[in-house]
Amino acid sequence: MRRATVRYFFLLAGLLLVNTALAQSGSGTAMRLSFGIVPQQAPSELLASWGPLLRELETRTGYRFVFRTAPDIPTFERRLAAGEYDVAYMNPYHFTVFNKGDEGYQAMVRAENKLIRGIVVVRKDSPAETLQDLRGQALAFPAPAAFAASILPRAHLKAEGIDFGAHYVSSHDSVYKAVAKGLYAGGGGVVRTFEATDPSVREQLRVLWTTPGYTPHAIAVHPRVSPEVCAKVQEALVGLNTSESGRGALQGLKVEGFETAKNADWDDVRALQIDARLGTQD
Repeated sequence: MRRATVRYFFLLAGLLLVNTALAQSGSGTAMRLSFGIVPQQAPSELLASWGPLLRELETRTGYRFVFRTAPDIPTFERRLAAGEYDVAYMNPYHFTVFNKGDEGYQAMVRAENKLIRGIVVVRKDSPAETLQDLRGQALAFPAPAAFAASILPRAHLKAEGIDFGAHYVSSHDSVYKAVAKGLYAGGGGVVRTFEATDPSVREQLRVLWTTPGYTPHAIAVHPRVSPEVCAKVQEALVGLNTSESGRGALQGLKVEGFETAKNADWDDVRALQIDARLGTQD
C-alpha cells in the first residue's frame, strides 16, 4: 500500500503539469470546475482515458476542467463526502450514498445502452471452474465499497455459503495484477476495466463469473454548481457522440455516449439496501 501511495504522489506532479496545460487552453477568466474520477485504475491511465474528454468539454463549454482523482477508493469516498469535487464520476453505490437530499451530488448523465457488471477473475491456469472452487481461498478486491467489483461478488459468495478471505488492494488494476502474479486465487473487477487493463496482464486471466447488470456509474454535480452551468455541461456530455471529435474523446472510456440521467435511475441499486464500510481499506 505504501508503494502505491508513493507512486500516486510521484505521478501527481506530472498530472498537475497536464492540468496546467488543460487550463491554459481556455481564457484567463474561464470558470474552473474540478472533475473527480473514481480511482479504478492508476492516475496516469485515468488521465489518458479522461483527458481527451475533458479537453473536448472545455471546447464545448468554455469552462476549464481540472482532472482530480485520489490515491485509493476510500480516500475518494472521503473527498466525495467533503464535497471536494464540482463534478464527479462515481460508482452506482457511491451515488446512492452521496446523492441523499438536496445537499448531495445530483445526477447529470450515465453511459447510454450500458449496464455495469462485476466479474470474478482467476488465472487462466487456475483449476477453478465455479465460484465453489474458491472456497477457503484469499480473494482480492479494490475496496469494501467498490460496487460491482467488490460489493456484488462478496454478497453473492456469502449468499452461496462460500467462505473466503477478502483482501483490499486499492484499485481494479491492482486486483488484476495481483491475481496474475498468483498472490490471490481470484479477484473482483468489472468488465470495462478488465478490457482496458494492460493486455500483458489480461491475457494471463479469465473471467470465472459475472454478476447481473445494474445502472452504471454516474457523472454527478455538486449542488454548489449553478443550474445554468450544470445544464451546459450536461448538454456537452450528451452531445459528445454527435461529432467526430466527441466520439474520439469517448473511445478511451469504451462507452458509446452519455444520456441524461435522473436520481431515480439508481433505484435498482438502492433496492439492494447495501450498507458498506465507506472510507475504509478493510
